[in-house]
Amino acid sequence: MTEIPYRTALIVGAGPGISASVGRALAAAGLKVGLAARDTAKLRAIADGMNALTFAVDASDPDAVKRLFEEADAKLGPPDVVVYNAGARVRGPITELDPEQVRKAIEVSAFGGFLVTQQAARRMVPNRHGAILLTGATASVKGFAQSSSFAMGKFALRGLAQSAAREFSPLGIHVAHFIIDGGVRSAARPDPAGSPDSTLDPDAVAKAYLAALAQPRSAWSWEVELRPWVEAF
Repeated sequence: MTEIPYRTALIVGAGPGISASVGRALAAAGLKVGLAARDTAKLRAIADGMNALTFAVDASDPDAVKRLFEEADAKLGPPDVVVYNAGARVRGPITELDPEQVRKAIEVSAFGGFLVTQQAARRMVPNRHGAILLTGATASVKGFAQSSSFAMGKFALRGLAQSAAREFSPLGIHVAHFIIDGGVRSAARPDPAGSPDSTLDPDAVAKAYLAALAQPRSAWSWEVELRPWVEAF
């Protein structure tokens, strides 16, 4: 694989699955990795496997996100790769949803992405160097019944990625949005018997993230869409 031109990475909304796989892949590529989540206890085993630092953050709180980056600057070094992998949803019919729960879900999925992108860009723009990767979902492009809060949040995150790519790419910052179009494999969600590779392998997803980071700037992707080989379009 082409060498990745970055040294430090911060993954916000970290946990098992895609975040853990991306973190391990970045660490294997020689980057110092920081993992941030609301509950750092769940990060201990993940962090130990990649020698990563952990940080506590409420991604929807502007002051908390600011403190996160200040702490990361001091302990990790200013991150030149930032991954936003947080998301939230509340399911149910639109007519019955609690507006406050919907607001909180959108704040995590979308507003948190803005806050993290803003703090990351403030550090990257002066150096004209860095990468911001935002994790989307099928809901980024398709709203399903009884999943309106998730669709609103992910649609907004995609809009942020598109605007940020146009704003920051000319300044040397690679912004990319990843549509994870399918179920992600885990111990609790294995492939169905007789249907191998019908879910997204998080380690395979991580390879796509690292491939994007290795792209030359003359051919940057702003969006990458990933789905299993058997997924119907």
